[in-house]
Amino acid sequence: MKTELHKMQTLEFHLSSFLPKEDKFFAMDIMKRENLVLVLSYLLITAGFEVYAQNYDYSYTAECLKNPLKPQYNGGIVVNPELNDDLNGWSSFGDAKIEHKVTNDGNKFIVVSERKGPYHGFSQNFQLEKDKFYVISGWVQVSHGDAHSVAVIFKTQNGFEHAAWAIAKSGCWSMFKGGLVVNASGPAELYFETNNTSIDIWADSISVKPFSQEEWKSHQDQTIEKVRKSKVAIQVVDSKGKPLPNATISLIQGRANFPFGCAINKNVLNNTAYNNWFFSRFKFTVFEDEMKWYSDEPSQGKEDYSVSDSLLKLCKSRGVSVRGHNILWDDPKFQPNWVPSLSPQQLSAAATKRVGSVVRKYSGQVIHWDVVNENLHFNFFESKLGQGASANFYRLASQFDKAPLFLNDFNTIEEQKDGASSPANYLAKIKQLRAGGYNGPLGIGLEGRFNTPNQPYIRSSLDTLASAKLPIWITELDVSSGPNQAQFLDQIIKEVVGHPAVQGLIIWSAWKPNGCFRMCLTDNNFKNLPTGDVVDRVRTTLSHEGLIGTTNSDGYFETSLFHGDYQAIVTHPLLLADSSFQHNLTVIPTADESDEIRLLSYKFTTA
Repeated sequence: MKTELHKMQTLEFHLSSFLPKEDKFFAMDIMKRENLVLVLSYLLITAGFEVYAQNYDYSYTAECLKNPLKPQYNGGIVVNPELNDDLNGWSSFGDAKIEHKVTNDGNKFIVVSERKGPYHGFSQNFQLEKDKFYVISGWVQVSHGDAHSVAVIFKTQNGFEHAAWAIAKSGCWSMFKGGLVVNASGPAELYFETNNTSIDIWADSISVKPFSQEEWKSHQDQTIEKVRKSKVAIQVVDSKGKPLPNATISLIQGRANFPFGCAINKNVLNNTAYNNWFFSRFKFTVFEDEMKWYSDEPSQGKEDYSVSDSLLKLCKSRGVSVRGHNILWDDPKFQPNWVPSLSPQQLSAAATKRVGSVVRKYSGQVIHWDVVNENLHFNFFESKLGQGASANFYRLASQFDKAPLFLNDFNTIEEQKDGASSPANYLAKIKQLRAGGYNGPLGIGLEGRFNTPNQPYIRSSLDTLASAKLPIWITELDVSSGPNQAQFLDQIIKEVVGHPAVQGLIIWSAWKPNGCFRMCLTDNNFKNLPTGDVVDRVRTTLSHEGLIGTTNSDGYFETSLFHGDYQAIVTHPLLLADSSFQHNLTVIPTADESDEIRLLSYKFTTA
């Protein structure tokens, strides 16, 4: 590993200037009696990695281009990915006509026409392996029309596996990106499907890239080291600048830069065991039901925020940040029971009042708002108030609070067969909100309600969404019950924490005595279940809980720390027995992508 020092900044303090008031005189007494000056310095280092695996390409292009870009990974295992060799490697699938075509500027591609059914088109055959992760990407166009959903599917010996979705247009090329795992090694056939059989499908720059599980994990580790952490070297020296070996340094994290939390509900208010279990672990949360419309206004005109008030007050007292979930819900099943019978005019007035009421009340007290929940899958408000309903409610909410307003939906990363909330459709919904006049802060909320995770689909979906350059949070993560529940939860958390675009993660496991929504972390005595053990291991890793180091012969202790606030506690044999001194330090990301190293030096001196 090569390291260069680019910049040094030295900050000098009296010891008593940064210790708590009650510790100042004790600390000064120690320093006087020992005649010892200590310097604590730490370097934030970014360094290169020795990479033995094929690097992962996180890129995705959302723009519809005149010509497609080159295939990722040079096409991987695809034969003739750029169609430079006529139709070699490609064949017809079903009843359709396939052709090789060339544009005036020389771009070559495949076209299918005269399709007799949605799945009729062109295909290519592969031999896929059970233990590999496959990333699929490419470019498509259609002969006429706009915004046609095209599914990218593999026919395997066990059935049909969706791998990706694209929204194809005429006149320009749209990129798709997805992922696939197979249950058994064997033959598979790649093909493209769209319901409108009158359109011709064009394709180019197709890639199918396999990765081993070891390579896949290395990508996660590399991203965490590059994006979530910084290399830190802590040095302890005496008053003459001589390094002090064998100093013990304990690091205690205060607040992490990567939010990792869990949902709660009203049971935490009166259950001491639940209260202790939750607040000893998390600094971020969301209320399961208590801030939803049907909880706050069960009868028209009779608002009751008492429970959400109590929960928010408790969270504030314990330093826990809260997501505002949710203002409105587009699913007709989850309206207050008095809402469905309202006329459009009455509904508009009631919903407008709801937005103003809850957002004004909690303005400045929540970190996000889920404004119109699940409006990719459902359209309760749009069906009654018009297609611009969501954009209107986002604009309205932004008038009362500056917190980012989020979309929030399910199956975007968890279920590749669900085209309604595919990454491509999610990006289209963002464009629809912007076109409707909402131009304020916006975030991408991904619920993450998993059965069996498809890790390459998760990652490629996040790649696609990251092109919007908006904050991405996993907002309601859980896994359905089954023998692999804890294992799957662990895989999913590692995947999303290991993705550079994800900015926060909330587990949906609010405790109820009669059982959680889908996944509990503890039993009713608040003893961890296997899922709780997974979450605790993640917390311990993210917080470096229990991290203790010893300085080497040069007085250095080197480690890699997640970004966040820390308290460094230093002890040394030259100090009095049972005495130590401490200092708060912040490990932050570098301001750019360079390999710059920052050195911050702290001097501990007597007054």
